[in-house]
Amino acid sequence: MSYAFKTVASPVGALKIIASDRGLSAILWEDDDPKRVRLGPLVEDPSHPVLLETERQLAAYFAGTLQAFSVPLDFRGTDFQKSVWAALLTIPFGETRSYGDIACQIGRPSAFRAVGAANGKNPISIIAPCHRVIGSAGALTGFAGGLEVKRRLLGLESSKAAASSGQLL
Repeated sequence: MSYAFKTVASPVGALKIIASDRGLSAILWEDDDPKRVRLGPLVEDPSHPVLLETERQLAAYFAGTLQAFSVPLDFRGTDFQKSVWAALLTIPFGETRSYGDIACQIGRPSAFRAVGAANGKNPISIIAPCHRVIGSAGALTGFAGGLEVKRRLLGLESSKAAASSGQLL
């Protein structure tokens, strides 16, 4: 199976978005480790419908007008990884969870380290919001896009969440 890709500009750098015929398979960072997300052969296809919709939704997210993504997803990973990634999709916009919270949510309360490893392999950054997962004491921890990008994404979301709830910033 080959995957379609295109590179899109964003406020956090160039993103390589990758899709199968079933849905979005990856969002990769400019300096992403090629071993972090392994997929089949890539073919550039800037007109692929999933990629066009992903680009539109990412632009709306960064503009502050989209809080929930609806692009179809095609995760590739182990069953455990997929359970972690599915849990990421339940973290509300503007909120965070700890690795321990995610471990409990998937029914594996002692697997917080394994949750951290799966989180680090999340192929669909931003949309499957691994940036919303933090250390148990509230510290920002590893992120494939870098801690500064994680800080920026959380800041974007917290300011939009506060504004949409009527809170003063």
